[in-house]
Amino acid sequence: MEQALAGLKVLDLSRVLAGPYATMILADMGADVLKIEMPVTGDDSRAFGPYIGGESSYFMSINRNKKSMTMNLKDEDSKAMFIELVKDADVVVENYRPGTMEKLGLGYDVLKEINPRLIYAASSGFGHTGPYSKRAAYDAVVQAMGGIMSITGELNGKPTKVGSSIADIIAGMYTSIGVLGALEYRNRTGKGQKVDVAMLDTQVSILENAIARYMATGVSPGPLGNRHPSIIPFESFDTKDGSIMIAAGNDALWAKLCNALGVPEIIEDERFITNPLRGENYDEMRPLVAKPFLDKTTKEWMDILNEVGVPNGPINKIGDVVKDPQIQAREMIVEVDHPVAGKMSMPGVPIKMSETQGSVRTPAPVLGQHTEDVLKGKFNLSDEEIQKLRDKGAI
Repeated sequence: MEQALAGLKVLDLSRVLAGPYATMILADMGADVLKIEMPVTGDDSRAFGPYIGGESSYFMSINRNKKSMTMNLKDEDSKAMFIELVKDADVVVENYRPGTMEKLGLGYDVLKEINPRLIYAASSGFGHTGPYSKRAAYDAVVQAMGGIMSITGELNGKPTKVGSSIADIIAGMYTSIGVLGALEYRNRTGKGQKVDVAMLDTQVSILENAIARYMATGVSPGPLGNRHPSIIPFESFDTKDGSIMIAAGNDALWAKLCNALGVPEIIEDERFITNPLRGENYDEMRPLVAKPFLDKTTKEWMDILNEVGVPNGPINKIGDVVKDPQIQAREMIVEVDHPVAGKMSMPGVPIKMSETQGSVRTPAPVLGQHTEDVLKGKFNLSDEEIQKLRDKGAI
């Protein structure tokens, strides 16, 4: 099947997570992504465990479908070759601290003169403007500064980091969206542009409910555990053998839930008849709903609630998720054969497209796996010339 971004040439200077996640999305949809890494060490995440056969499973999980070329951009020969690659590239992605590319003489103002159609995507902690612009940032720092930690955790508990690296991942998603938007603009006008994505900005963008509540009340929300702040009941309940997540998102679902639990008398109770009233009288409502759940297992309640259409689900461990029949049916766990690590599994492509379905075609590359191919194919260099570049640390 043809892929949506087939033929798109991406030069990926990014490392660790936000930038590589963005280019992974592009690569999954068919883009030709050349990952440019420092000689010897490569992407920082190559040193992050756990390892399979000496290769980082972290790195391999987010760098599939890419090629790897080593290049030291502080070396004048490497810089000249990079500029040649830019001339016919569609996209450059980097997630250095702002100012780094400019110090190398490779900032957007330089590259756009070389290739006016170039889309230059920069993902950084705080963006290329503002008082924090030059500060370093990692996911946990941005989660703390961006507010999401303050609303995560148990009721009255301490602020808690989200289990996934959500600041990096959301920034990566927005970066890929920005690239796609810039490509559409270029298709219409022929003009490239700079895409500037800040991790902190993207964290603020996903605080939709929390910011809305603060703006309405003037009170900063705190953590509520598994409970939704505005929709009730929308939380987890203990069962006979575990727990179950319930999402009764409107009054009709509230009625179905009460009937399924065998407490139809509280449907029309004046304290609980609307969602706002259920919120006001939450402490009285919750025990009445929670008690029946203790009489049956999670599986029994899932069957009952699925039958009547009340949204629910188990609180799965990762081991449960990867074996889930729905996850498997949607090909969300795929196996690849890495040249060093061997067979390994990773998340599949979540965007399903009827005409141009993306796929995991190749495993993550070993460091510099495609360096010679590029140097010989693009620059017609001999083995001797390549060795000279290698000897002086240019590649």
